[in-house]
Amino acid sequence: MNKFAEDLVLEGDRLIEHQPAISDKALRINLNNNIYGTFAEIGAGQETVRHFFRAGGSSRTIAKAMSAYDKVFSDAIYSVEEDGRYVTESRLNKMLDYETRKLEDRLIREDNPSKTFFSYANTVATIDYAKKNKGHGWIGIKFQTEPDQAFSKIVLHIQFKETDSKLQQETLGILGVNLIYGAYYQNHNPKKLIHSLYDHLDKDQIEIDSINFSGPMFQDVDNRLMSLLLVKNDMTDAVMFGSDGLSKLPANVLYKQNILVLRGSFRPVTIVNMDMIQKSIDLFIRENNLSRQNTTVIFEITLSNLLAEGTLDEIDFLHRAELLCSLGQTVMISDFQEYYKLTEYLCKYTDQKIAMSMGVSSLLNIFQEKYYTNLTGGILEALGKLFRKNMMIYLYPMLNDDNQIIDSTNLKVDLPMKELYKFFKKHNQIIDITDYEEKHLGIFSHDVLRQLQENEEGWEQQLPAGISQMIKENELFGYQNK
Repeated sequence: MNKFAEDLVLEGDRLIEHQPAISDKALRINLNNNIYGTFAEIGAGQETVRHFFRAGGSSRTIAKAMSAYDKVFSDAIYSVEEDGRYVTESRLNKMLDYETRKLEDRLIREDNPSKTFFSYANTVATIDYAKKNKGHGWIGIKFQTEPDQAFSKIVLHIQFKETDSKLQQETLGILGVNLIYGAYYQNHNPKKLIHSLYDHLDKDQIEIDSINFSGPMFQDVDNRLMSLLLVKNDMTDAVMFGSDGLSKLPANVLYKQNILVLRGSFRPVTIVNMDMIQKSIDLFIRENNLSRQNTTVIFEITLSNLLAEGTLDEIDFLHRAELLCSLGQTVMISDFQEYYKLTEYLCKYTDQKIAMSMGVSSLLNIFQEKYYTNLTGGILEALGKLFRKNMMIYLYPMLNDDNQIIDSTNLKVDLPMKELYKFFKKHNQIIDITDYEEKHLGIFSHDVLRQLQENEEGWEQQLPAGISQMIKENELFGYQNK
Protein backbone atom coordinates (compact mmCIF):
# COMPACT_ATOMS: atom_id res chain seq x y z
CA MET A 1 0.00 0.00 0.00
CA ASN A 2 1.22 3.54 -0.81
CA LYS A 3 2.72 5.07 2.32
CA PHE A 4 1.06 8.35 1.32
CA ALA A 5 -2.39 6.87 0.59
CA GLU A 6 -5.47 9.06 1.04
CA ASP A 7 -7.96 8.85 3.88
CA LEU A 8 -10.82 6.47 3.16
CA VAL A 9 -13.55 5.35 5.52
CA LEU A 10 -15.95 2.45 5.17
CA GLU A 11 -19.61 3.44 5.01
CA GLY A 12 -21.75 0.34 4.61
CA ASP A 13 -20.11 -1.54 1.78
CA ARG A 14 -18.57 1.57 0.18
CA LEU A 15 -15.25 3.31 0.70
CA ILE A 16 -15.78 7.08 0.76
CA GLU A 17 -13.40 10.02 1.07
CA HIS A 18 -13.00 11.58 4.47
CA GLN A 19 -12.10 15.23 5.11
CA PRO A 20 -9.90 15.18 8.21
CA ALA A 21 -9.83 18.03 10.71
CA ILE A 22 -6.87 20.40 10.37
CA SER A 23 -5.40 19.04 13.61
CA ASP A 24 -5.73 15.50 12.26
CA LYS A 25 -4.00 16.46 9.02
CA ALA A 26 -1.08 17.95 10.94
CA LEU A 27 -0.91 14.94 13.26
CA ARG A 28 -0.93 12.50 10.35
CA ILE A 29 2.01 14.32 8.80
CA ASN A 30 3.82 14.35 12.15
CA LEU A 31 3.30 10.62 12.73
CA ASN A 32 4.65 9.71 9.31
CA ASN A 33 8.31 8.95 9.93
CA ASN A 34 9.08 9.41 6.24
CA ILE A 35 8.22 13.14 6.16
CA TYR A 36 10.77 15.66 7.44
CA GLY A 37 11.33 19.30 6.54
CA THR A 38 11.51 23.01 7.26
CA PHE A 39 9.06 25.88 7.59
CA ALA A 40 9.99 29.43 6.57
CA GLU A 41 7.16 31.92 7.04
CA ILE A 42 7.37 35.68 6.57
CA GLY A 43 4.64 38.26 7.04
CA ALA A 44 1.89 36.76 9.19
CA GLY A 45 3.58 34.92 12.02
CA GLN A 46 4.40 31.23 12.00
CA GLU A 47 0.80 30.25 11.53
CA THR A 48 1.28 27.04 9.54
CA VAL A 49 3.97 25.44 11.65
CA ARG A 50 1.95 26.31 14.78
CA HIS A 51 -0.60 23.64 13.81
CA PHE A 52 2.14 21.02 13.63
CA PHE A 53 3.62 22.01 17.00
CA ARG A 54 0.17 21.79 18.62
CA ALA A 55 -0.78 18.47 16.99
CA GLY A 56 1.96 16.56 18.84
CA GLY A 57 4.86 14.51 17.57
CA SER A 58 6.26 17.53 15.73
CA SER A 59 9.88 16.55 16.37
CA ARG A 60 9.40 13.80 13.79
CA THR A 61 8.47 16.35 11.14
CA ILE A 62 10.05 19.73 11.85
CA ALA A 63 13.74 20.13 11.17
CA LYS A 64 13.55 23.91 11.47
CA ALA A 65 10.96 26.68 11.72
CA MET A 66 11.91 30.31 11.12
CA SER A 67 10.64 33.79 10.27
CA ALA A 68 13.21 36.21 8.85
CA TYR A 69 11.07 39.31 9.45
CA ASP A 70 13.84 41.88 9.46
CA LYS A 71 14.61 42.91 5.88
CA VAL A 72 18.36 42.93 6.44
CA PHE A 73 18.25 39.40 7.83
CA SER A 74 15.91 38.28 5.06
CA ASP A 75 18.18 39.71 2.37
CA ALA A 76 21.24 38.16 3.99
CA ILE A 77 19.60 34.73 3.88
CA TYR A 78 17.68 34.79 0.61
CA SER A 79 19.50 37.61 -1.28
CA VAL A 80 18.07 40.91 -2.50
CA GLU A 81 15.27 41.06 -5.06
CA GLU A 82 15.94 43.21 -8.13
CA ASP A 83 12.70 45.14 -7.60
CA GLY A 84 13.26 45.47 -3.85
CA ARG A 85 9.98 43.75 -3.02
CA TYR A 86 9.49 40.87 -0.59
CA VAL A 87 6.01 39.49 -1.32
CA THR A 88 6.81 38.08 -4.74
CA GLU A 89 6.96 34.72 -6.48
CA SER A 90 10.69 35.18 -6.99
CA ARG A 91 11.17 35.64 -3.24
CA LEU A 92 9.14 32.54 -2.47
CA ASN A 93 11.15 30.42 -4.90
CA LYS A 94 14.41 31.65 -3.42
CA MET A 95 13.14 30.71 0.04
CA LEU A 96 12.14 27.22 -1.12
CA ASP A 97 15.42 26.63 -2.96
CA TYR A 98 17.56 27.89 -0.08
CA GLU A 99 15.79 25.84 2.59
CA THR A 100 15.87 22.71 0.42
CA ARG A 101 19.62 23.08 -0.13
CA LYS A 102 20.19 23.47 3.60
CA LEU A 103 18.18 20.31 4.29
CA GLU A 104 20.25 18.29 1.87
CA ASP A 105 23.52 19.81 3.07
CA ARG A 106 22.90 19.30 6.78
CA LEU A 107 21.07 15.97 6.87
CA ILE A 108 23.21 13.05 5.84
CA ARG A 109 21.24 10.82 3.51
CA GLU A 110 22.91 7.67 4.82
CA ASP A 111 21.56 8.49 8.27
CA ASN A 112 18.09 9.16 6.88
CA PRO A 113 17.57 6.48 4.22
CA SER A 114 13.76 6.56 4.32
CA LYS A 115 13.20 10.30 4.81
CA THR A 116 11.41 12.35 2.18
CA PHE A 117 12.34 15.98 2.61
CA PHE A 118 10.19 19.08 2.13
CA SER A 119 10.46 22.83 2.43
CA TYR A 120 7.33 24.87 3.03
CA ALA A 121 7.43 28.66 2.70
CA ASN A 122 5.19 31.66 2.52
CA THR A 123 5.79 35.38 2.12
CA VAL A 124 2.66 37.46 2.72
CA ALA A 125 1.40 40.93 3.53
CA THR A 126 -1.71 41.00 5.71
CA ILE A 127 -4.20 43.88 5.82
CA ASP A 128 -2.70 47.30 6.53
CA TYR A 129 -3.72 49.62 9.37
CA ALA A 130 -5.80 51.82 7.07
CA LYS A 131 -7.56 48.69 5.76
CA LYS A 132 -7.12 49.92 2.18
CA ASN A 133 -5.13 46.90 1.04
CA LYS A 134 -6.54 43.60 2.25
CA GLY A 135 -3.26 41.80 1.68
CA HIS A 136 -1.94 38.97 -0.45
CA GLY A 137 0.85 36.44 -0.51
CA TRP A 138 2.78 33.62 -2.14
CA ILE A 139 2.73 30.12 -0.67
CA GLY A 140 4.59 27.03 -1.78
CA ILE A 141 6.02 23.65 -0.99
CA LYS A 142 8.98 21.81 -2.48
CA PHE A 143 8.85 18.12 -1.63
CA GLN A 144 9.71 14.56 -2.54
CA THR A 145 7.74 11.33 -2.04
CA GLU A 146 10.72 8.99 -2.38
CA PRO A 147 14.13 9.51 -0.74
CA ASP A 148 16.08 9.45 -4.00
CA GLN A 149 13.51 11.44 -5.98
CA ALA A 150 13.99 14.92 -7.46
CA PHE A 151 11.84 17.56 -5.80
CA SER A 152 8.40 18.53 -7.01
CA LYS A 153 6.86 21.92 -6.33
CA ILE A 154 3.48 23.59 -5.88
CA VAL A 155 3.30 27.40 -5.82
CA LEU A 156 0.15 29.47 -5.41
CA HIS A 157 -0.85 33.08 -4.93
CA ILE A 158 -3.62 34.22 -2.60
CA GLN A 159 -5.68 37.34 -2.00
CA PHE A 160 -7.06 37.84 1.51
CA LYS A 161 -10.73 38.77 1.73
CA GLU A 162 -11.10 39.10 5.49
CA THR A 163 -10.66 42.54 7.05
CA ASP A 164 -8.93 41.50 10.27
CA SER A 165 -5.23 40.61 10.43
CA LYS A 166 -5.73 37.94 13.08
CA LEU A 167 -8.36 36.19 10.98
CA GLN A 168 -6.07 36.38 7.96
CA GLN A 169 -3.28 34.77 9.95
CA GLU A 170 -5.54 31.92 11.02
CA THR A 171 -6.74 31.42 7.45
CA LEU A 172 -3.15 31.31 6.20
CA GLY A 173 -2.26 28.65 8.76
CA ILE A 174 -5.16 26.40 7.70
CA LEU A 175 -4.33 26.84 4.02
CA GLY A 176 -0.70 25.93 4.69
CA VAL A 177 -1.66 22.67 6.41
CA ASN A 178 -4.01 21.83 3.54
CA LEU A 179 -1.23 22.43 1.02
CA ILE A 180 1.34 20.26 2.81
CA TYR A 181 -1.19 17.50 3.39
CA GLY A 182 -2.32 17.66 -0.22
CA ALA A 183 1.25 17.53 -1.50
CA TYR A 184 1.82 14.21 0.25
CA TYR A 185 -1.58 12.54 0.21
CA GLN A 186 -3.25 13.91 -2.92
CA ASN A 187 -0.36 14.49 -5.34
CA HIS A 188 -1.71 11.76 -7.65
CA ASN A 189 -4.89 13.79 -8.16
CA PRO A 190 -4.08 17.52 -8.57
CA LYS A 191 -7.73 18.40 -9.22
CA LYS A 192 -8.68 16.98 -5.84
CA LEU A 193 -5.66 18.65 -4.28
CA ILE A 194 -6.81 22.06 -5.55
CA HIS A 195 -10.31 21.47 -4.21
CA SER A 196 -8.96 20.38 -0.81
CA LEU A 197 -7.07 23.66 -0.34
CA TYR A 198 -10.40 25.05 0.88
CA ASP A 199 -10.96 22.31 3.46
CA HIS A 200 -12.29 24.07 6.59
CA LEU A 201 -12.11 27.41 4.76
CA ASP A 202 -14.75 29.52 3.04
CA LYS A 203 -14.29 31.25 -0.31
CA ASP A 204 -15.23 34.51 1.41
CA GLN A 205 -12.02 34.20 3.42
CA ILE A 206 -9.44 33.78 0.68
CA GLU A 207 -9.02 33.82 -3.09
CA ILE A 208 -6.52 31.65 -4.96
CA ASP A 209 -5.80 33.30 -8.30
CA SER A 210 -2.68 31.48 -9.50
CA ILE A 211 -1.27 27.97 -9.11
CA ASN A 212 1.58 26.05 -10.76
CA PHE A 213 2.67 22.44 -10.40
CA SER A 214 6.14 21.29 -11.45
CA GLY A 215 8.59 18.43 -10.95
CA PRO A 216 8.48 14.64 -11.43
CA MET A 217 5.23 14.13 -9.52
CA PHE A 218 3.44 16.46 -11.93
CA GLN A 219 4.99 15.68 -15.30
CA ASP A 220 1.56 14.99 -16.80
CA VAL A 221 -0.14 18.02 -15.25
CA ASP A 222 -1.16 20.86 -17.59
CA ASN A 223 -1.07 24.07 -15.57
CA ARG A 224 -3.50 25.71 -17.99
CA LEU A 225 -6.12 23.20 -16.94
CA MET A 226 -5.26 23.74 -13.28
CA SER A 227 -5.76 27.48 -13.81
CA LEU A 228 -9.13 26.83 -15.41
CA LEU A 229 -10.21 24.81 -12.38
CA LEU A 230 -9.64 27.82 -10.12
CA VAL A 231 -12.33 29.70 -12.05
CA LYS A 232 -14.60 26.68 -12.43
CA ASN A 233 -14.44 26.01 -8.67
CA ASP A 234 -15.25 29.67 -7.93
CA MET A 235 -11.89 30.21 -6.24
CA THR A 236 -11.25 33.32 -8.36
CA ASP A 237 -12.92 35.38 -11.08
CA ALA A 238 -10.13 35.19 -13.63
CA VAL A 239 -6.82 33.47 -14.29
CA MET A 240 -4.12 34.04 -16.87
CA PHE A 241 -1.42 31.92 -18.45
CA GLY A 242 1.35 32.73 -20.88
CA SER A 243 2.62 31.13 -24.05
CA ASP A 244 4.74 28.80 -21.88
CA GLY A 245 1.54 27.31 -20.42
CA LEU A 246 2.35 28.47 -16.89
CA SER A 247 -0.11 30.37 -14.74
CA LYS A 248 0.58 34.10 -14.53
CA LEU A 249 -0.53 36.38 -11.74
CA PRO A 250 -2.99 38.87 -13.27
CA ALA A 251 -1.76 41.66 -11.00
CA ASN A 252 1.77 41.23 -12.37
CA VAL A 253 0.73 40.97 -16.01
CA LEU A 254 -1.68 43.93 -15.96
CA TYR A 255 -0.03 46.33 -13.50
CA LYS A 256 0.24 49.83 -15.04
CA GLN A 257 -0.13 48.38 -18.54
CA ASN A 258 -2.19 49.60 -21.46
CA ILE A 259 -4.50 46.66 -22.15
CA LEU A 260 -6.15 45.42 -25.33
CA VAL A 261 -8.56 42.47 -25.06
CA LEU A 262 -10.10 40.21 -27.69
CA ARG A 263 -12.90 37.96 -26.44
CA GLY A 264 -13.84 34.89 -28.41
CA SER A 265 -14.34 31.15 -28.51
CA PHE A 266 -11.15 30.57 -30.56
CA ARG A 267 -12.47 27.14 -31.50
CA PRO A 268 -10.25 27.31 -33.46
CA VAL A 269 -8.44 30.66 -33.67
CA THR A 270 -8.80 32.05 -37.22
CA ILE A 271 -7.01 34.55 -39.47
CA VAL A 272 -9.87 36.95 -38.73
CA ASN A 273 -9.10 36.81 -34.99
CA MET A 274 -5.45 37.58 -35.69
CA ASP A 275 -6.31 40.34 -38.18
CA MET A 276 -8.68 41.93 -35.66
CA ILE A 277 -6.13 42.00 -32.91
CA GLN A 278 -3.26 43.22 -35.09
CA LYS A 279 -5.28 46.05 -36.65
CA SER A 280 -6.56 47.00 -33.19
CA ILE A 281 -3.04 47.06 -31.77
CA ASP A 282 -1.88 49.34 -34.57
CA LEU A 283 -4.76 51.77 -33.98
CA PHE A 284 -4.48 51.60 -30.18
CA ILE A 285 -0.78 52.43 -30.16
CA ARG A 286 -0.81 55.01 -32.96
CA GLU A 287 -3.85 57.01 -31.89
CA ASN A 288 -2.87 57.10 -28.21
CA ASN A 289 0.89 57.47 -28.68
CA LEU A 290 1.56 54.35 -26.64
CA SER A 291 4.63 52.16 -26.25
CA ARG A 292 4.26 48.58 -27.47
CA GLN A 293 6.44 47.48 -24.56
CA ASN A 294 3.88 48.89 -22.10
CA THR A 295 0.88 47.42 -23.93
CA THR A 296 -0.45 43.96 -23.08
CA VAL A 297 -2.66 41.97 -25.44
CA ILE A 298 -5.03 39.39 -23.96
CA PHE A 299 -7.09 36.69 -25.64
CA GLU A 300 -10.02 36.11 -23.29
CA ILE A 301 -12.34 33.10 -23.09
CA THR A 302 -15.29 33.24 -20.72
CA LEU A 303 -16.29 30.27 -18.59
CA SER A 304 -19.80 30.54 -20.03
CA ASN A 305 -18.32 29.96 -23.48
CA LEU A 306 -16.48 26.87 -22.27
CA LEU A 307 -19.73 25.63 -20.71
CA ALA A 308 -21.79 26.40 -23.82
CA GLU A 309 -22.85 22.76 -24.18
CA GLY A 310 -23.65 22.32 -20.48
CA THR A 311 -20.46 20.64 -19.31
CA LEU A 312 -16.82 21.62 -19.28
CA ASP A 313 -14.88 19.74 -21.95
CA GLU A 314 -11.35 19.91 -20.60
CA ILE A 315 -9.79 18.41 -23.71
CA ASP A 316 -11.53 20.95 -25.93
CA PHE A 317 -10.29 23.76 -23.69
CA LEU A 318 -6.71 22.49 -23.88
CA HIS A 319 -6.96 22.37 -27.67
CA ARG A 320 -7.90 26.06 -27.76
CA ALA A 321 -5.19 26.95 -25.26
CA GLU A 322 -2.54 24.98 -27.14
CA LEU A 323 -3.19 26.84 -30.38
CA LEU A 324 -3.23 30.29 -28.76
CA CYS A 325 -0.05 29.55 -26.81
CA SER A 326 1.65 28.40 -30.02
CA LEU A 327 0.95 31.88 -31.42
CA GLY A 328 2.69 33.43 -28.41
CA GLN A 329 -0.48 34.82 -26.86
CA THR A 330 -1.41 35.54 -23.26
CA VAL A 331 -4.75 33.92 -22.40
CA MET A 332 -7.31 34.87 -19.76
CA ILE A 333 -10.12 32.62 -18.54
CA SER A 334 -12.78 34.62 -16.77
CA ASP A 335 -16.21 34.35 -15.22
CA PHE A 336 -17.21 37.74 -16.65
CA GLN A 337 -20.16 37.08 -18.91
CA GLU A 338 -20.86 40.82 -19.27
CA TYR A 339 -18.21 43.09 -20.77
CA TYR A 340 -18.56 45.74 -18.06
CA LYS A 341 -17.38 43.26 -15.43
CA LEU A 342 -14.23 42.71 -17.46
CA THR A 343 -13.56 46.46 -17.55
CA GLU A 344 -14.07 46.70 -13.78
CA TYR A 345 -11.61 43.86 -13.25
CA LEU A 346 -8.92 45.36 -15.47
CA CYS A 347 -9.27 48.76 -13.77
CA LYS A 348 -8.27 47.16 -10.46
CA TYR A 349 -4.77 46.64 -11.82
CA THR A 350 -4.07 49.53 -14.16
CA ASP A 351 -4.78 53.23 -14.47
CA GLN A 352 -3.61 53.23 -18.08
CA LYS A 353 -5.70 52.92 -21.24
CA ILE A 354 -8.01 49.96 -21.87
CA ALA A 355 -9.45 48.88 -25.20
CA MET A 356 -11.40 45.95 -26.61
CA SER A 357 -11.46 44.53 -30.10
CA MET A 358 -14.78 43.06 -31.20
CA GLY A 359 -17.14 42.41 -34.08
CA VAL A 360 -20.39 44.17 -34.85
CA SER A 361 -22.63 41.45 -33.39
CA SER A 362 -20.83 41.68 -30.03
CA LEU A 363 -21.24 45.45 -29.97
CA LEU A 364 -24.96 45.15 -30.68
CA ASN A 365 -25.31 42.75 -27.73
CA ILE A 366 -23.69 45.32 -25.45
CA PHE A 367 -26.53 47.73 -26.23
CA GLN A 368 -29.28 45.19 -25.41
CA GLU A 369 -31.16 46.16 -22.24
CA LYS A 370 -32.19 42.57 -21.49
CA TYR A 371 -28.68 41.68 -20.37
CA TYR A 372 -28.66 44.14 -17.45
CA THR A 373 -31.88 43.46 -15.55
CA ASN A 374 -29.78 42.42 -12.54
CA LEU A 375 -28.36 45.94 -12.19
CA THR A 376 -30.27 48.64 -10.28
CA GLY A 377 -29.29 51.19 -12.88
CA GLY A 378 -29.87 48.81 -15.77
CA ILE A 379 -28.08 49.43 -19.03
CA LEU A 380 -27.08 52.97 -18.03
CA GLU A 381 -25.11 51.62 -15.09
CA ALA A 382 -23.57 48.87 -17.23
CA LEU A 383 -22.45 51.23 -19.99
CA GLY A 384 -21.09 53.70 -17.44
CA LYS A 385 -18.91 50.94 -15.99
CA LEU A 386 -17.94 49.57 -19.40
CA PHE A 387 -16.79 52.87 -20.92
CA ARG A 388 -15.13 54.15 -17.75
CA LYS A 389 -11.82 55.96 -18.10
CA ASN A 390 -12.44 56.45 -21.82
CA MET A 391 -12.32 52.75 -22.61
CA MET A 392 -12.30 52.25 -26.40
CA ILE A 393 -13.81 49.64 -28.69
CA TYR A 394 -12.13 48.84 -32.00
CA LEU A 395 -14.87 47.55 -34.24
CA TYR A 396 -14.32 44.95 -36.95
CA PRO A 397 -17.03 45.08 -39.65
CA MET A 398 -19.33 42.27 -40.74
CA LEU A 399 -21.22 41.22 -43.85
CA ASN A 400 -25.00 41.02 -43.49
CA ASP A 401 -27.24 38.63 -45.40
CA ASP A 402 -27.37 41.08 -48.29
CA ASN A 403 -23.55 41.16 -48.50
CA GLN A 404 -23.57 44.72 -47.19
CA ILE A 405 -20.64 45.72 -44.98
CA ILE A 406 -21.89 46.82 -41.56
CA ASP A 407 -19.72 49.04 -39.37
CA SER A 408 -20.27 51.72 -36.69
CA THR A 409 -21.74 54.16 -39.21
CA ASN A 410 -24.66 52.03 -40.39
CA LEU A 411 -25.37 49.44 -37.71
CA LYS A 412 -28.83 49.65 -36.18
CA VAL A 413 -29.16 49.69 -32.39
CA ASP A 414 -32.52 49.64 -30.64
CA LEU A 415 -34.22 53.05 -30.76
CA PRO A 416 -34.07 53.74 -26.97
CA MET A 417 -30.29 53.19 -27.12
CA LYS A 418 -29.63 55.23 -30.23
CA GLU A 419 -28.65 58.47 -28.47
CA LEU A 420 -26.41 56.64 -26.02
CA TYR A 421 -24.69 54.91 -28.89
CA LYS A 422 -24.19 58.24 -30.66
CA PHE A 423 -22.66 59.68 -27.49
CA PHE A 424 -19.94 57.04 -27.24
CA LYS A 425 -19.35 57.17 -30.98
CA LYS A 426 -19.01 60.97 -30.89
CA HIS A 427 -16.44 60.76 -28.09
CA ASN A 428 -14.28 58.35 -30.12
CA GLN A 429 -14.91 55.40 -27.84
CA ILE A 430 -16.20 53.29 -30.73
CA ILE A 431 -13.68 53.28 -33.58
CA ASP A 432 -13.91 51.43 -36.88
CA ILE A 433 -11.14 49.19 -38.16
CA THR A 434 -11.00 50.25 -41.81
CA ASP A 435 -7.99 48.44 -43.30
CA TYR A 436 -9.54 44.97 -43.11
CA GLU A 437 -9.52 42.19 -45.69
CA GLU A 438 -13.03 42.09 -47.15
CA LYS A 439 -12.52 38.51 -48.36
CA HIS A 440 -12.08 37.42 -44.73
CA LEU A 441 -15.38 38.80 -43.44
CA GLY A 442 -17.19 35.54 -44.09
CA ILE A 443 -14.85 33.48 -41.91
CA PHE A 444 -16.29 32.27 -38.59
CA SER A 445 -14.82 29.80 -36.09
CA HIS A 446 -17.97 27.66 -35.96
CA ASP A 447 -17.93 27.23 -39.76
CA VAL A 448 -14.24 26.30 -39.75
CA LEU A 449 -14.89 23.82 -36.95
CA ARG A 450 -17.60 22.08 -38.94
CA GLN A 451 -15.45 22.02 -42.07
CA LEU A 452 -12.44 20.46 -40.39
CA GLN A 453 -14.60 17.88 -38.60
CA GLU A 454 -16.20 16.91 -41.92
CA ASN A 455 -12.88 16.99 -43.79
CA GLU A 456 -14.05 19.60 -46.27
CA GLU A 457 -11.42 21.16 -48.49
CA GLY A 458 -10.06 24.65 -47.90
CA TRP A 459 -10.49 25.13 -44.14
CA GLU A 460 -6.72 25.28 -43.64
CA GLN A 461 -6.46 28.62 -45.45
CA GLN A 462 -8.79 30.24 -42.91
CA LEU A 463 -6.35 29.70 -40.02
CA PRO A 464 -3.04 31.38 -39.05
CA ALA A 465 0.16 29.81 -40.34
CA GLY A 466 1.00 26.51 -38.63
CA ILE A 467 -2.37 26.10 -36.88
CA SER A 468 -3.91 23.67 -39.38
CA GLN A 469 -0.79 21.51 -39.19
CA MET A 470 -1.09 21.31 -35.38
CA ILE A 471 -4.78 20.40 -35.69
CA LYS A 472 -4.00 17.63 -38.17
CA GLU A 473 -0.98 16.22 -36.36
CA ASN A 474 -2.75 16.09 -32.99
CA GLU A 475 -6.28 15.51 -34.33
CA LEU A 476 -7.68 18.44 -32.39
CA PHE A 477 -11.38 19.46 -32.23
CA GLY A 478 -12.56 16.13 -33.60
CA TYR A 479 -10.45 16.25 -36.76
CA GLN A 480 -9.61 12.79 -38.10
CA ASN A 481 -6.88 12.05 -40.58
CA LYS A 482 -8.15 10.30 -43.68
